[in-house]
Amino acid sequence: MKPTSLIEALQDADMLEIDGLHAWQFDLDTELLAQVSAGTDSADSAAKPLLQVHCIDGRERRLWKFSLAAVKAARHLEEDDSWLIEGNEVSHSLKCFAAYRGDNDDDDDDGQDEA
Repeated sequence: MKPTSLIEALQDADMLEIDGLHAWQFDLDTELLAQVSAGTDSADSAAKPLLQVHCIDGRERRLWKFSLAAVKAARHLEEDDSWLIEGNEVSHSLKCFAAYRGDNDDDDDDGQDEA
């Protein structure tokens, strides 16, 4: 099922791409999200940083910070499955990726029981 908000997409993401650059790390303030969900957030919560995206661009380390309000206001673009998010007077394209995980269980699926 497709996420209906960028917050949902971020919670399921293992990797991000911002403006065509693969982010090596991103941090989502889960404590702030929990406060918002519980209704215990303060009046200034919308301005607090919710998402930080870290990236290496050549030899330069880059960092983007997005507030709770910016993440909530992000718009999904169907044509390339990205999110348009506003930050410091500039719009950014953000894509969320989930990693594929294999099953490492050593279960024997051939129907034979071990002795």
